[in-house]
Amino acid sequence: MLKLSRSAVEQYLNCKRCFVLTYKYKVRLNMLPFTLNIAVDNLCKNEFDQYRKKQKPHPLFIKHNIDAVPFKHPDMDRWRNNFQGISYIDPDINVNFYGAVDDVWEKPDGELILSDVKTTSKNKFDWEDVWNRFDYPKSYKRQLEMYQWLFRKNGFKVSNTAYLLYYNGLKNESMFNQVLKFESHLIKIECNDAWVSQVLIEATNLLKAEEYPKGSISCDTCSYLKKRWDISQKN
Repeated sequence: MLKLSRSAVEQYLNCKRCFVLTYKYKVRLNMLPFTLNIAVDNLCKNEFDQYRKKQKPHPLFIKHNIDAVPFKHPDMDRWRNNFQGISYIDPDINVNFYGAVDDVWEKPDGELILSDVKTTSKNKFDWEDVWNRFDYPKSYKRQLEMYQWLFRKNGFKVSNTAYLLYYNGLKNESMFNQVLKFESHLIKIECNDAWVSQVLIEATNLLKAEEYPKGSISCDTCSYLKKRWDISQKN
């Protein structure tokens, strides 16, 4: 059975050639882990777990008028594990699709809110500017939509509203003292996961086909390899 992660589907959307090379031929670049981002993720999860145990709202919920508490479920640790996550096996296309969510919140009526933690360091954090100028925020929205799709396929009632919890590292403090300070931004995202099923079918079919797709003009890896090849042919 084919096993595809949320990040694999995102790669399919970004560059079909790199997707095939990675998941069919196992050709991939080794990436250095973002260890500071991982540390922030873990600390955030630990903090939310304290409110999960008490079944009380996190202060951010009160500040932003979110009527919810961190969802208490025996599978929470598995859902947040990058190598396990929450999964759904689609028998029609014989694929196990999975993704690891950062946190889940529960409303009084049992509806779930999905959230993801992001970390950055900007002198001035302006989400509207980032959303309008860059493509990567759209991938964050798709990420949340894939999580929503997975939870719905597992029988949960899920809100279309999701949240990005952004921690912005303050890099211009006068003193360090081995303490990195952050400001938090809770960003509301209205999602629609209607596209996920079809894209999952297309990605699965591409891996089964003999097709070797063209690289995307917006793919940094393909652009680098093409330029490298062009230069090598001149020398």
